[in-house]
Amino acid sequence: MDARFCLVFPREALSVPVMRRVLGDTLDQLGVDDACVADLLLAVTEACTNVLRHSGPGLRYEVVARVGRNRCVLEVVDGGRGFDPGSIPAPRGAARPISRLRRRWAGSSAPSGPAPTAPSAVRGRLARVRRGGAGSDAVALLPESGRGLAIMRACVDDVTLSSRPGHGTVVSLQKRIELRSDAPLSRAGAVQLRDVG
Repeated sequence: MDARFCLVFPREALSVPVMRRVLGDTLDQLGVDDACVADLLLAVTEACTNVLRHSGPGLRYEVVARVGRNRCVLEVVDGGRGFDPGSIPAPRGAARPISRLRRRWAGSSAPSGPAPTAPSAVRGRLARVRRGGAGSDAVALLPESGRGLAIMRACVDDVTLSSRPGHGTVVSLQKRIELRSDAPLSRAGAVQLRDVG
């Protein structure tokens, strides 16, 4: 059984921290592991920020979520001007997923965060954003010019862009997740999720 929901936000800067809070709280209530929630929130923040900066005209955007026992798919959908996905350069090297690094460093004194090959200034800014310690302007600390896709790719297992000029864009973020033992989705066969309205 999957939990599915859609969040709709106005296309304005204030919507991004609101989206993070609502989505983060919802994923937490579904029992998604804290580290997985942090990775997903960083990736979806980048996607939503790209909507605000690059999508062009449009009054709103949506975050569509599907959460299952071991996988989460988040889609950021906008009705903006779209683009040619072929115009985006391919990644320059295989980015290591943050979760894989976290497992590798378990038990060591190395910090969690992006791949060690990233410049230390970028790693520091990325770590502050992931911890939320940089305040509401955390996204502004990240470097400019296309690094958002690299950050998304480092946080989730698969990033897919679907767009056509004049028809908007869908950014799909897929991640294998771990659930806490008290997660409603871990007992999906025995318990139905109920509306808590």
